[in-house]
Amino acid sequence: MGVVKAVCTSDRRGIQKTDVTSAQFQVGFGIVGDAHGGNWHRQVSLLSYEKVEAFNEKGADVGAGAFGENLVVEGFDFRNLPVGTVFRCNDVVLEMTQIGKECHTHCQIYQKMGECIMPTQGVFAEVRHGGSIRVGDEMVIVPEMKDPRMTAAVVTLSDKGAKGEREDKSGPLIKQMLEDAGYRVIEKVLIPDELERIKIELMRLADGRQANLIITTGGTGFSPRDCTPEATMAVATRNAPGIAEAIRAFSMTITDRAMLSREVSVIRNQTLIVNLPGSPKAVSESLGFVLPSLKHGLDILTGADAECARS
Repeated sequence: MGVVKAVCTSDRRGIQKTDVTSAQFQVGFGIVGDAHGGNWHRQVSLLSYEKVEAFNEKGADVGAGAFGENLVVEGFDFRNLPVGTVFRCNDVVLEMTQIGKECHTHCQIYQKMGECIMPTQGVFAEVRHGGSIRVGDEMVIVPEMKDPRMTAAVVTLSDKGAKGEREDKSGPLIKQMLEDAGYRVIEKVLIPDELERIKIELMRLADGRQANLIITTGGTGFSPRDCTPEATMAVATRNAPGIAEAIRAFSMTITDRAMLSREVSVIRNQTLIVNLPGSPKAVSESLGFVLPSLKHGLDILTGADAECARS
């Protein structure tokens, strides 16, 4: 059980938040009146009271809301809880959606201390049920409310698509196929063929959002801009080549040009990352072929199943 120590909001982004003692939480938005509210996965930010106190003991001397956090809660080490954890406080139900975030600009706290705890210790949540929270309220974890489905993310790599010059047809197709197979697609992004950008997105989705499965589409050919396999290998902790090999072998029965596709499949911690070609036709054929087998591999990877061999 945790206890709410501060409820903080701000009327614009990029500034410290102010402890307002109580606030109203709205489904599909976040905290009413807070600048970070919206239809996205980072509606509410949470930070451990103990982490703030430990940071202050180093000489930071900061108050509630200084890191841009909405809720400061005593009793939880948020950083060590898995994404998908569900909290209840009064009528409010929050589902944790991301751990940490990339720090684009160093704040005053960083300038003073040389570090900031929000990028590493802060977590984010969506509001699943609305209501009010005030300082002193108790917060509990509700394990039976956690969604049991495997989570997935879709990443489309396309320079023209990112510029709005080409419609992304493969990303929505992958999303639909995954949902039809029982996955919960937590995010779908469209970014250009840039090595570092792809690496950052894959790491964010695997580490911060803890997606069980990431499917990419595009950037697997011979063009100098096609760097998806290189970015994927760069973030891997283990190789899982059989999936990509199976896709190429199956695709060779359809077209001999499949030998020119460079897609890879890897593991990053407990996330499986699979590259697919860019065309909707190739996506449908490739993903349709391997999708039935991925669930068992993910069960092994996440510890839900411990045996691969058949009797």
